[in-house]
Amino acid sequence: MLRHKAFKFRLYPTSEQETQMRRTLGCVRFVFNHFLAAWKERYETTGKGLSYNACATQLPGLKQALPWLKEVDSIALQSSVRHVADGFQRFFKKQNQAPRFKSRKHPVQSYTTRYTNGNIALKANTIQLPKLGAVRFAKSREVEGRLLSAKVRLAPSGKWFVSLVSEVDIQPLPVCEQAVGIDVGIKHLAVTSDNLVIDNPRHTRRYEKQLATWQRRMARRTRGGSNWNLAKRKVARIHEKIRNSRHDALHKHTTKWIRENQTICLEDLRIVNMMKNRKLARHIADAAWGEMSRQLHYKAEWYGRTIKEVPAFAPSSQTCHVCGAVNTAVRNLRLREWECVVCKTWHDRDGNAAQNIKVMAV
Repeated sequence: MLRHKAFKFRLYPTSEQETQMRRTLGCVRFVFNHFLAAWKERYETTGKGLSYNACATQLPGLKQALPWLKEVDSIALQSSVRHVADGFQRFFKKQNQAPRFKSRKHPVQSYTTRYTNGNIALKANTIQLPKLGAVRFAKSREVEGRLLSAKVRLAPSGKWFVSLVSEVDIQPLPVCEQAVGIDVGIKHLAVTSDNLVIDNPRHTRRYEKQLATWQRRMARRTRGGSNWNLAKRKVARIHEKIRNSRHDALHKHTTKWIRENQTICLEDLRIVNMMKNRKLARHIADAAWGEMSRQLHYKAEWYGRTIKEVPAFAPSSQTCHVCGAVNTAVRNLRLREWECVVCKTWHDRDGNAAQNIKVMAV
């Protein structure tokens, strides 16, 4: 089945290429803000907004009035106009908030260009991009399928990245009979129904001293100065290292579960509400349960697996998976082991919950 798949690589542009990329970011941001303002003005006047076609037909005239817009990739400018229209479409479908004006001070800047007539090409360790020529990049793997678009991004750490989206024919994995229940937590990242215990790496804790040091330096320096910007980039690079470590570990675990099991059973956690607990919020965010669930869902869709979820308030931890008796005393999170009052079975809290999740999932 054809699926869209992204391949992300780090770019190593020359000084001239970086200048052109920054110029493109500025032009794309200007075009987005220009048509967003026009859209809002039209809506306030007539009660109706502008369609993509209405905005796209005005773009050539804007480029004639402002010749510096001709210096950058024209497809990137068209994509910026499309982003305005798509943003309002999603807003009226109540999928997200209304589009807002883009700021040059935003930590993440990006622009998108579509693949047309071979304007994007990969050759050895370089990638051909419109208006940039051959840009050196770290080719960590082969790009599969038919190229559709490329998104160039400037990260808060000052590094440049490109995400290539291609259409790939992904075949489902062979059907198997295995099913697994997964109970996520803080002490252990996950405990499965087949008695596999995955320790929580606590990636933030590994770097918290470095992070605190550079955040303190950043706070003590003059905002906007060169030393402040240096500290800001250092803080961003530490956060980037934490995020990369976390995602790498989660990808390895989720891929293993998808390959070995036909059905994966999870809890339907209300993570947003759980994050309101000020004592646990940082640890929940570091465990990244939502990212784990996201990866499992899209990989299951790709490879023909099934995801089943337990209702949010099902007593998976309080129920004995042997006899089904419910022990309300287990609501106390400090109680990590308990004995069933009916069948006298001794339970590990997380292992018992994983067994129940496998049974209760619908």
